[in-house]
Amino acid sequence: METKALNRAVRRNAKRFPDDFMFPLTPEELDNLRYQFGTSSLTGDSNLRSQIVTSKPAWGGRRYNPLAFTEHGAVMLATILNSRVAVDASIQVVRAFVQLRSFVTANANLATRLDKMEGLIFDTIRYLIGPDGPHASLPLLP
Repeated sequence: METKALNRAVRRNAKRFPDDFMFPLTPEELDNLRYQFGTSSLTGDSNLRSQIVTSKPAWGGRRYNPLAFTEHGAVMLATILNSRVAVDASIQVVRAFVQLRSFVTANANLATRLDKMEGLIFDTIRYLIGPDGPHASLPLLP
């Protein structure tokens, strides 16, 4: 997917992306990306230029710093995009949440059962060592 199509989809769905889902890179972060990936040049295949770094003025340059997406933003992005990869990612997210809910439910049931067993065990121990237990008539050892 082209960067401009992605940016357009984000703008059309701006309410789905609060500040903790995405944010523009700072000039320092952008410079760091340029340092790591290099800037695009006027020579070579223009299709191979990085979509993240700004180009030289002859190419027009960027008007805004690129957007960075948090984990939540990436999931939301997958829900609004209509590419095969985005749809597959959305399906995987839904499946992961269903598995998580199943896991939590199963563990909640297990925790409830363990609490009941723990109560039964302690009640049994209290009965066995208590004054009304089966060994109440036996003399205590010195």
